Amino acid sequence: MSEFNEFDQQGSVPDRNTGSIISHAFEMYKGVILYAVVVSIIYYIADFIIQSISGFHYWSGFSDFRNMGGDYTDYSYWNRPGVSTYSSFSGIVSILMAPLFVGFIYVTNKFNTKVPVEFSDLFIGYRQNLGNILLYSLITNIILGISLVMCVIPFFFVYPLFLLGYPILLFENATAMEALTKTYNIAKENYGVFLGAALLGIIISVLGIVLCCVGIIFTLPFFTVVMYSTYCAYLGKPRQITYK
Repeated sequence: MSEFNEFDQQGSVPDRNTGSIISHAFEMYKGVILYAVVVSIIYYIADFIIQSISGFHYWSGFSDFRNMGGDYTDYSYWNRPGVSTYSSFSGIVSILMAPLFVGFIYVTNKFNTKVPVEFSDLFIGYRQNLGNILLYSLITNIILGISLVMCVIPFFFVYPLFLLGYPILLFENATAMEALTKTYNIAKENYGVFLGAALLGIIISVLGIVLCCVGIIFTLPFFTVVMYSTYCAYLGKPRQITYK
């Protein structure tokens, strides 16, 4: 059984601007990077299994391009073998992985407040408010998925509106609808900062691709820490979750 206790004020809080939020996220990330690697490995193992089942592989697209002789007019991503099956299963895995990213936020918060971190802390999202985390992830995945289909660009403008959802679900034990409403209301009033933080968070998260691709294992969960730092900036230090 879990309960919320008021948090002590130990730990850092960024200012309400993009630069301060990203700098804070970097400082937090350096302290929890080993847990970030664990999260990435779990994610990519699940993704590898999906690729094996669907027959769709990321890098096969490069072979397609080489064989087209420079004429890409008839190329369609969605017509590639297995892509529809992969997309369906990938969406399900993304929803099921949401509690793990919530757990990573919890680990980051414990590091920020100098509380000893345990490996089991990564899985708190599967024990605390699980139903609402999954529902929130389902709703946001549908919205973000639609924005991706609309020429991709709308995704980057919609994503900042959901930046605070996971921390709100964790630290405030909110329902999915409460989290959606609260993150939207705060983000729309501070959209410039949220947009900047979200874009930089996404860019840094995928930068590992340039390091022989393997580097993304170390950078992928960075966007989750950006969520935590943004929460600290706009809603203050979160309250600690303890178990009886």
